[in-house]
Amino acid sequence: MTTAATAASIPAGLTRNDLREIYYYLRLTRSLEERLVNLYRQGKVIGGLYRSLGQEGESVASAWALEDGDIMSPLIRNMGAMLVMGARPVETLRQYMAKATSPTAGREMNVHFNDLRLGYLGQISHLGDMVAVMAGIALSFKMRREPRVGLVYVGDGASSTGTFHEGVNLAAVLRAPLVVVLEHNGYAYSTPTSAQTAVSRLAVKAKAYGVPAETVDGNDVFAVYEATRGAVRRAREGDGVSLIEVVTYRRKGHAEHDDQRYQPSAEIERWERSDPIDRYVASVTSKGWVDKAELAALDQRVTEELDAAVAECENDPLPAPDSALSDVLADPPGAVRLWFRRRDG
Repeated sequence: MTTAATAASIPAGLTRNDLREIYYYLRLTRSLEERLVNLYRQGKVIGGLYRSLGQEGESVASAWALEDGDIMSPLIRNMGAMLVMGARPVETLRQYMAKATSPTAGREMNVHFNDLRLGYLGQISHLGDMVAVMAGIALSFKMRREPRVGLVYVGDGASSTGTFHEGVNLAAVLRAPLVVVLEHNGYAYSTPTSAQTAVSRLAVKAKAYGVPAETVDGNDVFAVYEATRGAVRRAREGDGVSLIEVVTYRRKGHAEHDDQRYQPSAEIERWERSDPIDRYVASVTSKGWVDKAELAALDQRVTEELDAAVAECENDPLPAPDSALSDVLADPPGAVRLWFRRRDG
């Protein structure tokens, strides 16, 4: 199907197989979150559920630009990036359902888990803090003369925090190999961007640190990939920090319990017309890079994999109460009985 001319027009660094796999991860991200919504409504998800609806493109595309050995730190809406790095859907399902078999043995939920062998470092809840953590990790690469890169995601609201400033400034001064992906999705929880920062384009904040930055359409998978690929190459070559502002939109509330009353319906509808997956499909099919039959096969692959993942973990046990004491202390006791004070003394 693909002629030499068509193949040559595929963006640099990508192959037809890459294009199919990128679609697979886009669809897997959205479909996995849809399965989680169903489980949430059945009362099987413990805690909040955070969707990335409308933002899947920038997560998948940016992570695709990384190489083996690089380390990435996601936010709660970057499940797509974690999947690209090798996280399995069944692990995410177990996390959200707080199963004893989850990567954190039920101690943490959602995407708060790590696998440094695969290259992802789970976030901590204090937004903006992972910029400083990843600055340190990236600096360690430089100090050990390893050709590795760190990538960290940060939201528009967190870009106004002190730790964002400290982390980017430190990494800039020490020329650490760090890429900062700044997600401009319109809201910091329920606060619109215009109400928490006076700049209209967050990329201008990079001027204060003396590092290059660019603003890209966060719903254009190819634009995000190309920008991140360039920033990663620059970091790996020893040229230090880059900041990429991806302009996108959070089409759901902060979490499933958020009714979105502060988001105008017309605004949501306008961004829905710029859906990153729809745009990606239109691009790869219209240019003859991937045909619709291949995409349909990938849809079926996602459905079967998620069916199997849900079936594998849905009936897994919750953690035993006394397991909360293990892996906490350096020398944990073999067995400790938990005592609770009775109201009657």
